[in-house]
Amino acid sequence: MTTAIKGRGATGSMPGRFEVTTAEAVDDGWLQDASEEFAAPRLRTQVRAETARSIISRNRSPDVGFNQSVNPYRGCEHGCSYCFARPTHAYLNLSPGLDFETKIFAKTNAAELLRQELARPGYVPQPIALGINTDAYQPIERTLGLTRQLIEVMAQTRHPFSLITKNALVERDIDLLAPLAAQQLVSVHFSVTSLDPHLSARLEPRASAPHARLRAMRRLSQAGIPVGVMVAPVIPWINDAELEAVLEAARDAGAATAGYVLLRLPHEVAPLFRDWLQAHHPQRAAHVMSTINQLRGGKDYDAAFGSRMRGKGVYADLLSRRFALASKRLGFAASRSQWPALDCSRFVPPPPPRKPSPQGELF
Repeated sequence: MTTAIKGRGATGSMPGRFEVTTAEAVDDGWLQDASEEFAAPRLRTQVRAETARSIISRNRSPDVGFNQSVNPYRGCEHGCSYCFARPTHAYLNLSPGLDFETKIFAKTNAAELLRQELARPGYVPQPIALGINTDAYQPIERTLGLTRQLIEVMAQTRHPFSLITKNALVERDIDLLAPLAAQQLVSVHFSVTSLDPHLSARLEPRASAPHARLRAMRRLSQAGIPVGVMVAPVIPWINDAELEAVLEAARDAGAATAGYVLLRLPHEVAPLFRDWLQAHHPQRAAHVMSTINQLRGGKDYDAAFGSRMRGKGVYADLLSRRFALASKRLGFAASRSQWPALDCSRFVPPPPPRKPSPQGELF
């Protein structure tokens, strides 16, 4: 039987898809009367410094609202059981399961690299999405402040950017975000999966509680910062019934834009999520996965552009209709094209990096 681990989203350390050899646990009967001395040790988060070689990632995906993104961290301690970014840890020969949420890599030179890339001749500014692959405001940000350093570079260069987070720590940076918002240089979206703190704690164990996200949303909105909500992911028979309630709560907290994303299960995320279902909702697990397979053409996941965010079929159409009706009733923008545009015309390139002085030169 799959067992949940307190404070973690994954239930184990499954191997990545590039591993040549794998290990499999086998019950040999010795632990039938296991006492505390045999209990698994509490998993601690390890943070490792990484010197990145580049910082701006680019994509041409037609179904996402950005072409450039910056991620100050690899891995995410929030531990969201459904996180589509988990498979990226396989490239590091680490598990997309527990390693993804317990072995975090901090790109300590992120701000310096961003400044260098923005200073390149011919750079054309486009809005940067900050914190996409992993949350830029995950717990370690409180100590390291890498995201704040990146925002300071954006402020100095007047470069437009957007944020999406599920951590109330974003409130810390209102002093930077509010002046940028006045110049149409920033917008902030909050990912809210559920208003139920117990369900949220199981889905995303180290993210901020739902009420804390709504509080942060309200405070940012009151400071003049454009805020929105993403109901992401919508999981059939787990949180789908809350769609309208989440949208209404976010509207009351000041959100002006809204979107949703259907659960995505690429690569190792599918077996990890199946294990999560068995640990937390064993009686519902088969029904959930059956519906997901219907939405994905009989598979756990279909990566086709357009449908990967929404799915196909009767359930997908019903979900889309529910979202459209609720958005219209609550006064949200009808489409992404109606969201407030970020201003790229204010961009001021940073000075190029200073070249080392010749040896022996006096100042």
